[in-house]
Amino acid sequence: MSKEDKRNKFLSVFPQLVDELKSILAGYGMTQDALQWYENSLNYNTPGGKLNRGLSVVDTYAILKGKSSYEELSEEEYFKLAMLGWCIELLQAYFLVADDMMDKSITRRGQPCWYRVPEVGEVAINDAFMLEGAIYCLLKNHFKKEAYYVDLLELFHDVTFQTELGQMLDLITAPEDRVDLDKFSLERHSFIVRFKTAYYSFYLPVALAMYVAGVSDEQDLKQAQDVLIPLGEYFQIQDDFLDCFGKPEDIGKIGTDIQDNKCSWVVNTALKLCSAEQRKVLDANYGRKNSESEAKCKQVFDDLKIDSIYHDYEEKTAQNLRNMIQNTDETRGFKSQVLTVFLEKVYKRKK
Repeated sequence: MSKEDKRNKFLSVFPQLVDELKSILAGYGMTQDALQWYENSLNYNTPGGKLNRGLSVVDTYAILKGKSSYEELSEEEYFKLAMLGWCIELLQAYFLVADDMMDKSITRRGQPCWYRVPEVGEVAINDAFMLEGAIYCLLKNHFKKEAYYVDLLELFHDVTFQTELGQMLDLITAPEDRVDLDKFSLERHSFIVRFKTAYYSFYLPVALAMYVAGVSDEQDLKQAQDVLIPLGEYFQIQDDFLDCFGKPEDIGKIGTDIQDNKCSWVVNTALKLCSAEQRKVLDANYGRKNSESEAKCKQVFDDLKIDSIYHDYEEKTAQNLRNMIQNTDETRGFKSQVLTVFLEKVYKRKK
C-alpha cells in the first residue's frame, strides 16, 4: 500500500470519530448549534497536517506483529489502531490551537489559525480543551475493557504534561516581545525540544502500539524511549537548522526563527562559540522583525560555520542512534526495526 493510500485509509476513519463525539455531546443534551460548532472545530483543526504521528501507531503495530502490509490487519485491528492514531492527532490539534493563541500566530497549515476565524476568537481556548477531552471519550469507548486501558490513560496524561513543561520553558525563555539571549543555552534547548516535541511526536505513537501489541515490558518501553527521545531531539535540531539554512522551495516555507526570537539550536550553538564582538551583533539583532537584522545574524552564523558544525553533529548523532538500535534486546518481542524505520525517516531529510 502506497503512502498516499495509507493516509487515505487513515483519513477514512475520521468522519466516524466526529460522529461518535457528536453523539456523546447529543447524549448530554447539547443544542444543534453547539454540535455544529464542535464538528467545525474538529474538522478545521485535526486532519489537516501530515498525520505522521497517527500513522506511526499503525506502522509500528504492523512491524511488532510481523505484518508486511495494512491488508494483513483485520478491520477491527486497524480501526482500534487508527483510533489511537487519531487520539494523537487530537492531542496535536489541542496543542496547536493553544500554541497559536499564545504565539499570536496568523496561519496554520495554510489557513487562518482557529482563533482568527470569524466569530471564534477566545472561544478557541475552550475549543482546545474540548479537543483534548475528546481523547479520553474515545479511549473510554474503545479500550475500557482492555487490560492496558489504564496504561493508555497514564501514557496520554504523562506525555501531555511533559509537552506542556517543554512549552512553558520555551515561552518563558524566548517570548517574541522580549529578547534576552542570556537565558539561552544548548542545555535549555535540549530540555525544551525533548519535552515539547520528542515525547508526543516520537515516543507516544510507538508506546501506544506496543501496548496494543502486548509488547509492554518496562525494559522494552525504556529501550524504545532511550532511542526515540534523542531521535526526537535530532529531528527538532534538523528543523532549527533547515529554518535558517534550508531553501524555501525545499522546506515549503520561509524560515522565521531569527525574527521570532526562537530558542533555536542554531543561535544557541552560535552563542557558545561566538566572540565578544559577534555576541554584540546577536544581542542587537536577534529577534528583531526586519530582514536587515536577520541578515546580520545569518552572517554571524556563516562566519562561525554553523552549517559544518550541524553536519558533523548529524553524522555523529545518527551513528550513535544506529549503535543503540543495533544493541536492542529483542528477546521479549520488541523489534529494532521499529526504531530503524523512524531513524530512516529523519536522517538527512530536507523538509
